[in-house]
Amino acid sequence: MNYKEKLNKIKNFVFDLDGVFTNGLIMVDNKGNESRFFNTKDGIAVKYAIEIGYNIAIISGAKKNDGIKIRLNKIGVKNIYLDSKDKLIDLESFLINNSLLAEETVYMGDDLPDISPMQNIGLKTCPFDAIPQLRDIVDYVSPIKGGQGCVRDIIEQTLKVQNNWKLKNTNQNI
Repeated sequence: MNYKEKLNKIKNFVFDLDGVFTNGLIMVDNKGNESRFFNTKDGIAVKYAIEIGYNIAIISGAKKNDGIKIRLNKIGVKNIYLDSKDKLIDLESFLINNSLLAEETVYMGDDLPDISPMQNIGLKTCPFDAIPQLRDIVDYVSPIKGGQGCVRDIIEQTLKVQNNWKLKNTNQNI
């Protein structure tokens, strides 16, 4: 089954943070505070998907950071797993706690810690600049790099296949 056919079954999205939502670069100031850049196009797609009933989780090894949580909460993400020591355990927790099915879930990651949780998921995806070991096992490689709209790419494709990509006019800044 090709990835386009799998998109019909998707109800849940799980994303890594660094290298997927961001370009993977972390700015550190002289006090050790970390900063990341998020793409607003990803945010708009995430917010819209949540508003129409899709489930979204972020699972990341990034250390706990109030700024990350504030940003993700602003776009509606409630299932946030930061400082993940085992992404597979956190994925299973997300699925079980929300009564979700793995085969109805897409996972997008970019590096070695994402391989394990992808093993039993419905649709495995990665950004264009993911490591080769990950690109070799996924169902779909986005033509877009991490932090440049790859999150929106897979959300938009899924919603379009399911005839749920119906844009509404909004003035709300995300």
